[in-house]
Parts: sequence; structure tokens; C-alpha cells
Amino acid sequence: MPELLVELFSEEIPARMQRKAAEDLKKAVTNALVDAGLVYEGAKAFVTPRRLALTVTGLPARSPDTREEKKGPRVGAPQQAIDGFLKAAGLNSIDEAKIESDPKKGDFYVAHIEKKGAGAEDILATLLPKVITGFEWPKSMQWGYGGLTWVRPLRAITATFGTENDDPVVIPFKSNTITSGQTTYGHRFLAPQAIRVKRFDDYVQALEKARVVLDIDRRKEIIRADADNLAFAQGLVVIHDEGLLEEVAGLVEWPVVMMGSFDPKFLDVPEEAIIATIRANQKCFCLRDADGKLAPNFIIISNQVAADGGATIIGGNERVIRARLSDARFFYNTDLALPLEHGLPKLEESVFHAKLGTVFQRVERLVKLVAEIAPLVGADVDLAKRAAMLAKADLTTGMVGEFPELQGIMGRYYALAQGENRQVANAIADHYKPLGPTDMVPAEPVAVALALADKLDVLTGFWSIDEKPTGSRDPFALRRAALGVIRIVVDNGLKLPLKVDADLLSFFHDRLKVTLRDAGARHDLVDAVIGKDSDDMLEITQRVEALSELLSSEDGKNLLAGYKRAANILAAEEKKDGRSYAEPVQEEALKLDSEIALADAIMKADAAVAAKVAADDYKGAIAALATLRQPVDAFFEAVLVNDPDPAVRANRLNLLAKLRDTMRLVADFSKVAG
Repeated sequence: MPELLVELFSEEIPARMQRKAAEDLKKAVTNALVDAGLVYEGAKAFVTPRRLALTVTGLPARSPDTREEKKGPRVGAPQQAIDGFLKAAGLNSIDEAKIESDPKKGDFYVAHIEKKGAGAEDILATLLPKVITGFEWPKSMQWGYGGLTWVRPLRAITATFGTENDDPVVIPFKSNTITSGQTTYGHRFLAPQAIRVKRFDDYVQALEKARVVLDIDRRKEIIRADADNLAFAQGLVVIHDEGLLEEVAGLVEWPVVMMGSFDPKFLDVPEEAIIATIRANQKCFCLRDADGKLAPNFIIISNQVAADGGATIIGGNERVIRARLSDARFFYNTDLALPLEHGLPKLEESVFHAKLGTVFQRVERLVKLVAEIAPLVGADVDLAKRAAMLAKADLTTGMVGEFPELQGIMGRYYALAQGENRQVANAIADHYKPLGPTDMVPAEPVAVALALADKLDVLTGFWSIDEKPTGSRDPFALRRAALGVIRIVVDNGLKLPLKVDADLLSFFHDRLKVTLRDAGARHDLVDAVIGKDSDDMLEITQRVEALSELLSSEDGKNLLAGYKRAANILAAEEKKDGRSYAEPVQEEALKLDSEIALADAIMKADAAVAAKVAADDYKGAIAALATLRQPVDAFFEAVLVNDPDPAVRANRLNLLAKLRDTMRLVADFSKVAG
């Protein structure tokens, strides 16, 4: 079957926009094809700095004929309704419609609309320019006089369609001032000549010969492998950075890996600052030596095969990096000369939020809040207050002003250099953590206390001014802050009830549900454990884990079935009687061995479960519940709950109510599926 090849050749596309643009092109074209009746077998998009490309395989030569039945108004309807029907159906006269009858609606008009299919080439000639004109970029520009907006000036359009065995045809259209054809161009410097292409396979091969690797993921693999091999040959290891790798793969069409070096004297600057400088300014990868220390070398990704082996390129990068590292060293030494706390007055000039005051006012809140949290997490109160006071001080330093991503990290270096307690210094660095789902959480008590205070201050503050996340909008990263609180509490095994208002507590519940479900917990078990007043995130997590373990066993499954049966009987009888059953079980009214045994088992389990829950031993509580499985089964096999004697019946219903209440000490089993 025929295949479509489209290439949009332009000036350099910003690396950050490339991957999404390729997927957007694929989506736009394939959606339009399906809407036009052209169903395809497969599609794949590609991107380089200078081109967006798309191949669609298995396209039919034409769209199918269609027949549509369109119902119209009843016979005798007002002329206005009939005219609207004729227009919608494409009929010239009502005589072209048929009359059908319905026993309820009577006679009404029906139009049978037959549409002949169209040739794929004609459809594509209409469809492709619309896709290009309507394509959305984060930022775009106009050039020339055609009126088209594109991310960068568009230079050529390739659009071919045909089978493997035949010469493909060019889909004829014009966009802006560019007429479609089958001509593309190779590497800007290494092979800039025009290339005539037919279909996707020869297109890829021709680009390879012209020093263009079309697939961005393949360019990434080339960069990764060549960088690792070059580093290994020098006894070094690349510090891999997936974000930087994605960016540099979007800057080159023919990646060439080189290694440069810098003066080892710069290694007295904190390594995070060196890495940030080299990454941000030169898009280069740093390396470590065999001992894991930062090496005075870096990996360059060039878009050139240099005649001098790369000496000029390497030298140019080394000169720039030397200048940048000199700046970094200046910032570092200047910052060290001023104690951290001397920067606190400057925080009064920095507004955190118009309704929440300055950063210094936020620091004052942190000092107060961390003093309350520290005893609850085993942290020294004075050290925690000192850490809170200095937590934001590095925001006023030159290094963090240049590289905001180093906030906290540089604060730790400065605090240690100025003689602060190591726990205080570590807390300054770690209180921003976790920054994402794979980031480590703080573990030292002082850092834990400060990290919790920092996130809770943000959450309670923005809740107080009604700035809450809505839909996908979360400009203040409040979801991340809530997840951070949950992870710190759970990962450190902290029993720390969150004393916040109901709405914010509900927000925590939603974030915890996401976390537990992502970890594999069943949604119904999470719902069964979380009550509207549940404020202990660790307790909720432990209950879900214990409940999951119980219900994965045969005893648990049978016990749940028994609970469901008991709950259903209770609900039905309470509705019928117009009353609830929650009175104490009368032991003297128990007649049968099975109900006596169940009452005894419930009494023992109730005491055991309550004690285990009070001791935060949820696995023990679940184990105590599991002992009820056999007596519950025996009860339902031998006992008729609705006994003719009203007193016996009421007592047995009270017994089932006690079973329900005992099991609810652990979870609301009515919310558990099964």
C-alpha cells in the first residue's frame, strides 16, 4: 500500500520544542487522515534541528464511498424546518427525500446521502497545508510576505506519496511562499547540497550520507556511547544528565564527541557550581575520576567533523569555560567573605507573595513552626531554629543569583565554611527535598523538621489566601509540597498528625491516594482506610498495607465475604424495622454453639484489635481480625439470623453489628470490593 513522506525543512528549531513538535505533527496529520476516511497502518515522526519529518504507511489510494441516512422533520412540518433539513442534507428539493413511518412519530422525511470517495492525493493536497497553517508552536514568527507563522523560517517542503514499486508523486500545494516538492538538504556545513528523495527508506539513507542522523533517540545513543567510550579511554566516567542529553541531541544533526579540560585550580570551587556553570553556559558534560571526584575535564558535543581533529573547537570551549569558572570562583570567594546571616536583611526586600509578605517574614514563620515540629521528630529545637533562620539566606548570594538551582546547596557550603553545626548546614541543603518522585527525602532530624516546616508553611499560607491548585494549574507547586510532606513522614516512619483545616487535609488525602495507587495499592482499600478526619499519613499507609496483606489470603477473602453478608442482612433488617442495631449482645439469649463461639471470638478480637491499633500495630490488628474467619463461616452455616423469636432475632442482629463495628476499627470494609 502507498506511503506518505512529509518533511518541513526550516532554520534551526529550538531544542526544547523539537520532540513535542514531532509528536504534534504526527497527531495532526493522522487525525486529519482518519477524519477524511484514510485509515493507515502506522506512523512515525522524526525531528532534527532543521527538519520535522513524518512517514505514514499503509494508506489506501482513495477514501471509501459512504452512505448516510439523515432523519428529517415530520411530514407537514413548518417550511423553516424543511428548509433547514434540505440544507443540512444537501438536497435541492423535498421530493428527493423519502418518507418513512413510525408508529409513534408518524410520517417523517429521510435523506439517503451517498458520497463518493476521493483520491488520497487530492485529500492530502487539501489536508497538509491546513495542518501547516494551523500548527501551534510555543513561540512563532512571520517572515517574507506569505503570512505563515512558524517557529523559524520555513525553507522547503517535501511531500511524496506512492508505493514501494512505483515512483511516488508529489502532493501539490503551497504554504506561504514555499511550493511542495521532493527536495531536501543535508547537513548545513558538512553536506549542504540539495537531495532529491522519493520515499522514506531512501530519504533516511540519503540523509545519512549527507551527515544527518534523523532519529533524535539514535543521536542520543550515539552521544551517550561515544562519550562513555572517550571517557573510559582516559580513566574517567561521564556524569550523565538526561535533560542535557536531550538538549544537545536537539542541537546537532551529526554528533561528534570531543573532550576538553580546565585548570585543576578551579576544583576548589564546589563541584555543583562547576557542573552548573559548564552545563548552563556550554552545554557540556562533566566527568569524574576513578575515585569519584570531579575531574578537570568535560565532554563537548559538536555538529562538525573538524579538519584539525577538533583542536579549534576544543580550544574555544576551554577559553569560554575558563572565563565562566573564573566568574564562579569570584562569586564563591565573595560569598564566603560575608556570613550567611548578614544576608537576612536583604530578604526583607524580596517579596515572597503579595498576600504572604516578604521572604524574611516567611523565615520568621519557619523559625516559629520548626520549633513546634522539632520535638515531634526528635530534632534539637535550637539547631532546628538556627537552620530555619539561615535556610533562605543563600538566596542573597552571588552564586545563587547566577544559578538559582544551587539554592540550599551553596547555603550548606557557606554554613560549613563559617563554622555552623553540620546538622544545620545539612538542613539548609536538604529542606527543599524531595524535589521529585525519585529524589531522596531528608533523613536527619533537623533537616526533616525544617523540610516539613517549609512545605507546611507554603501549603497553609496559600490555602489561607485561597490560592489552591485547579485542574492542571499549580503555579506554586502545592501538589509537590504535599507529596513531599507525605513522603518525608512515611519514609521516615513518623507518627505526625497533620493539624490542618479540613479542606487542606482533604488535599493531603488526594495526594496520598495518588502515591499509594502508584505504589500498587488497590483504590478501594485506600478509600476503605481514609476517613475524612484521618490526619496521620503513616497510619493510613500502614493500614492499607496490612489490609492488602489480609485480603490477599484465603482467610481474608472469606472474612470479607462474611462481613458483606452480615452488613447486607443488617442493612435490610434495619431498613425494614426502622431502627439500628447497636445494643450490647445478651449472652444469656445466645442459644446455639456457633453463635456463642462467634460472640466469644468477637469479644476477644475486639479487645485485641483495639489494643493493636492503639499501639500502631496494624499488621497485628489485621491478624486479630483474621481469627474471626472460622467462627463467622460457622455462624452463617448453622444459624438463622431471623429467628421467629423477636428477642433472639434482635440479639443476633446486635451480634452482627458488633462484628461490623469490630472490623471497622481497622477499615470501612463496606468500601472494599469483593
